[in-house]
Amino acid sequence: MLPPISLLEVAIVVVGFLTATLSGVAGMGGGSILIGVLLVLGMPPIEAVPLFAAVQLVSNVSRTTAYWTHVDGRAAGWFLLAAVPATLLTVRWAAQVDPAWAELTLAALILFSLAPAPSARLQQMPRRSMLVLAGTLNGALGNVVGATGLFVGRLFLRPDWSRQTTVGTLALTQTLGHGLRVIAFGFAGLSVLARPALLLGLMLAVILGTALGRRLNDRLDEARFAQLARGILFALSGALIISALWTLWTSN
Repeated sequence: MLPPISLLEVAIVVVGFLTATLSGVAGMGGGSILIGVLLVLGMPPIEAVPLFAAVQLVSNVSRTTAYWTHVDGRAAGWFLLAAVPATLLTVRWAAQVDPAWAELTLAALILFSLAPAPSARLQQMPRRSMLVLAGTLNGALGNVVGATGLFVGRLFLRPDWSRQTTVGTLALTQTLGHGLRVIAFGFAGLSVLARPALLLGLMLAVILGTALGRRLNDRLDEARFAQLARGILFALSGALIISALWTLWTSN
C-alpha cells in the first residue's frame, strides 16, 4: 500500500500535469520547468534528479513510440558510446553537488537555451560527433540538473533531418539518457522508489498532460504557447538564481 501523499506533493503533481500539457502544445520547456520547480521548492538534487529521470523516461517513451517510424536508430549507438561512461563515471560526484550550485547550473543552461539559435557551424557538425557530444552532455550535466532536452536538443537541429526525425531521435536519446540515470543513481544507492506515491502521481500526471497537450495542439496557437513557455523558463531561471544565492549567502 502506498504511503499518503502530502499537500506539497499534490502541488508538485499538478505542476507536472501543467508542464506536460505545456510541452504537448508548445513542444518545449516542460521538463526543465518541472525539475526547476522541484529544486526551488527545496527538494535536494539527489532526490529530484532520479525522480525526474523516472518520470521523463515514461514521457519520452511515449514520444519515441509516436515518432518511431521517423527515428534514426543508428543514432542511439553513437549516443550511448558517450552517455554510458559519462553517466556512470559522474553519478557519485553529481550526488554530492551542493544544491545551490545545481540550481545555478540549471539556471545557466536554461538561459543558454533561450539565447539565439546555434550557428550554422554547430548545425553542420558531423553527425557522429554531434551524437557523442550529446551523449556526454546528457550523461554528465544530466546527473546534476536532470533536464537536458532544451540545450542538448539544439544539437539535433540538423539540416539533413526532417522535423519528425529530429523530434523522434531526440526523444529516443532522451529515453536512453533518463534510463541510464535511473540505473546509475540506483547503483549509487539512490532509488527512484524513495517516494513512490509522488513518483506514481507524477507519471500519471505527465501521461495525461502530454495527451491533453497533443489534443490542444491543433486548436491553440503553438507560437503563443512557445512564447509563454519561454517566459516561464526565463522567470524560473531568475527564481533559481535567487534561491541559490540566498542559500549560499545564509550558509556563510
